[in-house]
Amino acid sequence: MIDLHTHSIFSDGELIPAELVRRAEAIGYRAIAITDHMDSSNMDFIIPRIIEIANELNRLQPVKVLPGAELTHVHPALIPEKIARARELGALIVVVHGETIVEPVKEGTNLAAIQGGADILAHPGLITEDEVRLAAEKGVYLEISARKGHSLSNGHVARLAKKHGASMVVNTDAHSPGDLINREFAEKVALSSGLEKDEIKRIFFNAEELIGRF
Repeated sequence: MIDLHTHSIFSDGELIPAELVRRAEAIGYRAIAITDHMDSSNMDFIIPRIIEIANELNRLQPVKVLPGAELTHVHPALIPEKIARARELGALIVVVHGETIVEPVKEGTNLAAIQGGADILAHPGLITEDEVRLAAEKGVYLEISARKGHSLSNGHVARLAKKHGASMVVNTDAHSPGDLINREFAEKVALSSGLEKDEIKRIFFNAEELIGRF
């Protein structure tokens, strides 16, 4: 399992990074990105600390740990510059908290994330066809979410991504130990979104491609 969207106690997760990674290792993870919720108020605090623990853990255990960021409820006008700032601070995976149907995310967030070149647009809700086309053009990955609530729009996201050739990844958006999943369950999440088995193989290859950059 490769999971590029998880949270630790540095935002609203339940686990310190070391325990999060250990629990992921125990169920067969190969790589994990720690992408805590952030905006201008805390990114300069969180990212260096995730980098420090990631460097330690990557020397000592087999799960590849990637320091990341999830820009969350950031005003759309600020998203492109905050993506750039997160990368300047050392985030390897930049996720933007998309327009999920279960939260009041400001309209325009999906488009700003795509235009700003985020790596992953998380749980993008009722994303538009034009936005999906742009994501395909710009190489922004659309998330198929295993998280309760956010997963309600997986079918819509998968259908449009298939139609317009946008790349997808399956992530947990884990906040607690029970949110972590194995590869078999991740495949079921993808299958439940309406994807075929060959398309699901491509999704997991997409995750391989992303972590292969680092």
